[in-house]
Amino acid sequence: MDTKLQEKITAIIMRAPDWMRQDLLSKDAVVRERAEETLGAMIANALNDVEQI
Repeated sequence: MDTKLQEKITAIIMRAPDWMRQDLLSKDAVVRERAEETLGAMIANALNDVEQI
């Protein structure tokens, strides 16, 4: 994996809000899915930014 890409994804995960971290651990499938989709969107946006560089 490209170092720049890995750094970008790591930065996103580090700044993930507490609600997202808690929701990723939720036993409620709907809550967990919302958090997964949000994190996925954040990572996809970062991938898009890296590709434009």
